[in-house]
Formats: sequence, C-alpha cells, structure tokens
Amino acid sequence: MVNNDPHRHPHASRRSLTYAKNGMVATSEPHAAEAGREILARGGNAVDAAIATAAALTVTEPTSNGIGGDAFAILSHEGKLHALNASGKSPAGIDRDKLVRKGLQEIPVHGALPVTVPGAPSAWVELSRRFGALSLQDTLAPAIRLAEEGFPVAPIVARSWRNAFKVFEKNDRDGRFAEWFRVFAPEGRPPQAGEIRTSPDQARTLARIAETEGASFYKGELAEKTAAFIQKQGGFLTKEDLRGHEPFYVDTVEVPFKGHEIHEIPPNGQGLVTLAALKMLSGFDAEAAWNEIDLHREIEALKLAFTDGKTFITELEKMDVSPADLLADDYLESRRRLIGEKAITPKAGSPRRGGTVYLATADKDGNMVSFIQSNYMGFGSGLVVPSTGIALQNRGVSFSLDNGHANRLEGGKRPYHTIIPGFLTKDGIPLGPFGVMGGFMQPQGHLQVVLNLLVRGMNPQAALDAPRWQWLKEKRLIVEEAFPARLVDALRKRGHSVDVERRAALFGRGQIIIRDPQTGILAGGTEPRADSHIAIL
Repeated sequence: MVNNDPHRHPHASRRSLTYAKNGMVATSEPHAAEAGREILARGGNAVDAAIATAAALTVTEPTSNGIGGDAFAILSHEGKLHALNASGKSPAGIDRDKLVRKGLQEIPVHGALPVTVPGAPSAWVELSRRFGALSLQDTLAPAIRLAEEGFPVAPIVARSWRNAFKVFEKNDRDGRFAEWFRVFAPEGRPPQAGEIRTSPDQARTLARIAETEGASFYKGELAEKTAAFIQKQGGFLTKEDLRGHEPFYVDTVEVPFKGHEIHEIPPNGQGLVTLAALKMLSGFDAEAAWNEIDLHREIEALKLAFTDGKTFITELEKMDVSPADLLADDYLESRRRLIGEKAITPKAGSPRRGGTVYLATADKDGNMVSFIQSNYMGFGSGLVVPSTGIALQNRGVSFSLDNGHANRLEGGKRPYHTIIPGFLTKDGIPLGPFGVMGGFMQPQGHLQVVLNLLVRGMNPQAALDAPRWQWLKEKRLIVEEAFPARLVDALRKRGHSVDVERRAALFGRGQIIIRDPQTGILAGGTEPRADSHIAIL
C-alpha cells in the first residue's frame, strides 16, 4: 500500500502532505486549482472539477497549454476506470512529399505546418456530457471569469512567459507572431510575476465553447476562423478536418508492479515506455534505500524502453507491432538481460509482430481524474487565431519525414504524443491519479514517482520532492542539483555521462492524489518545481 505517513520526508521539502475529506484538486497553478475547488463546492464531481481546472489553466498558465491543444484523461467513475484520447489528427490534405521536395528534413517547430487538430475542447465537452454533474456552462464559468476579470500571474509562469517572448521576438521575421504579441504581450513585454493579466478574447471563446457545447469550435464560426487563418499562413488545416474530429474512449494498458497495477493510455501516447521499464525492473530485487545498482538498472531499463518507444510508437492503427508485443514477457526478459554492470548505448529491439499541464482531482464519492493537456512546446506553434485567443499547438513537429519510420507524416494521422496521464490501482480498486508533465521527461517522471511510491515507501509529496534524473540519449544523463553526489560519482564509474543541471523545469512537474479505500481520506502531493497548489474541500 502507498505510504501516506505525513512525517516521512527523506528529501528536502517546503511542502507537507495534504489531506482532505470531501475533495481535492492538485495542479501547477493556484487559481486553476481553486477553480476546480469552486466547482466541487457547487456540487460538481471530480470530472467537473477537472474540466474547470483544465479550462482555467489555458488562461492562467498559457505558457504550457491552451484552447488549441490536445488532452488525455484516465478517470475512475463509480469505481470503474475509463480513458479518453482527445488528441487530434494531422490535416487530411498535408503532403509529405511536397514538404520534402521543398527541402524540409523535419517539420518546423513554429508556424502553420506543425498545427494539428486541437482536441482539448472536445475532451471537456465529452467528459462533461458523459460523467459531469453540472452543465458545461457552469463548469467553464470560473475560467471565463478569470479571463474577464484578471488574475495575478504566478512567478514560474511569468518566467516561462518571459522566455517565450524572447523566442518569438527573435524569430518574428515575417510577422507571423503578430497576434501572439497582441494577445500575450499587449504592453510590448511579457507580464511580470504578480501583475494582473486579463484575456477578453479567451473569455469570449470559452463562453462560445460552453454555450454551444463545442460546436462553434469544431463546426461553427470558431472553426471557420481557425481554418481560414491557418490556410492564410500556408498550412493545411481545413474546416473539414475540424468537423471530423472526435475524441474516443480506450482501455488502459496496465502492468502489475509491487502488488499494484500501473495504468497508462495506449498509443499514440508514450505511456508504454513507463510500463515496459517497470516490467523489466520487476525482474530485479530493488531495495527501499537509494543505491547505485538499483539506480543504474532503472536508467538502463528506461533507456531500452524509450528506444523501443521512439522506434515503434505512433497512432495505434498504424503501428507495426502491438502494445502487447512490446510488453510481452519473453521480449522484455530479453531486453532485461541487456542490463549489465555498465551503461550501454541502447538500440531498438525486435518484438514479435502482432511546456504541458497536468492535474488530478478527487471528490467525496470516490471519483478521481488524471488529466493532462498541452500545446506541446510552450505556446506551441506560436500562431494565435485572430480575435479568439486560441493559441494553436505544434504537435505535428513529432512526425518524421522519413517515409520508413513508423511515425512518418501522413494525412489524417495522430502523431506520437508525449503527454500521458497515469493511474494507480490495487487489486483492481482505484487508488488515485498521478502524472509528471514535461515532454520526453514524462515517462521518465512516471517511472521515478512510481518507484518512489511503491519501492522506496515515500508518501505522495515526498515522491514528488525527490531529486530526479533524465536520460537524454546514448549514455547521457542530467540530474538535479539536489541529486546525491555519491550516486552521481557511482553512475559515472559505471559509464554514464552525467551533468548536474540547475534548471528545475527540465525535470517535469507532477501531481499525485491517493485515496485510502478504507477511510476515503485523500492524500495529495504537488510539484515543488512549479507554482503548484492543492485546493481542498
């Protein structure tokens, strides 16, 4: 069972474990967490709170997500798990060969080409329709109010905003980011920490999404504005692409680990990476205390799993191998045998062929939600649909222009997706949501917090406080400043190339809520590397 002892903090922390009886919302920005709490107080359930928080985050933390991004969710509703994939496809008419003939070797980070169909609003609409206790208009009301009346910008959000401003200022040679500057830097500069920020365009757009239950965004005037703007910018997205978008439910993929079940969403997400690494590590006897051999094995397992993931994962229907193939016992045993005493440069195996925000919510009735949405790289494509406040994602940059790659660019295809929600059960009983956002750090963060919870016996807050590592490529790692020096030295002796990194933002930002199935008491941890907040009822 997960340790919910509030007094065990093996790593330095300025936060205590948070308990609640009637409801909890944990996310990376305080106003968004309070928006979710408000909805719980008004009679909404955990799903309503998650939608309210997600919508509010597009206003209060636009540096990481937006109305024009994608979303995924795993939720426990009345004791049963459900998972939703609300990622969007590439434009049906995009032409890989034409891009290659133009001399492109990869999809550009900014501009119209990497824009895929935004799925986040469809997630709000669908989850509200099927599981919500309140109307979508009620649920989005706090976000609309924040956009209209304003809010003081949080410190770490302000820093990310400043960094994005510098990037767009440097690269705005053709004026493509003019609307971004009008909406997100109207004073000619990014907002400072504590400065009041309003967003009337976003308020109107959120109101139209609520009033029409998403119809305006995918079939009405907002869809027309978005498509016309992208085509004017030289992109391929059309009204038909937006009209054809539908979120869909999937079964989670799970593996047993230390008497629990770890759940992830199947591809096009990268949750399989975490599951494969955990399954490899199940073949070793790990100790509760951090030691060099266990840490070395964790890194090696992650490297092998990630290399397979980047080779084989794409939209599920387009994969040459199935999730079951990648998680097969005999295949992962063959991968586990590659883990020796020294660091290796990983290569993909041959299985048998057959800037993101994260939030967690829970209510008094035992419903819980693991929800993640993102514009991918900070503000995404840098394009903002005029007069709407819709900042469009750049998910298409994940596609490969190599025609032999599993994740090659094709029209009407969902790309390899970095954002992944996680969920923990024990003997099939839901315990709670967990997640760590941050691009390719996400499966690595998932792995580390699960190990902290189930091997090292940490409570949810301590599991997030613990210093993290990130594998970059080959034998290269970065570790946080707080990482024990003895372990850094030990890893270097085993052949790892290790750099100590001061920037906490590189190591992801997570949230965890665990519900005690006997008492119903909620225990939550929130990310010390962000402006995070837990709101309770």
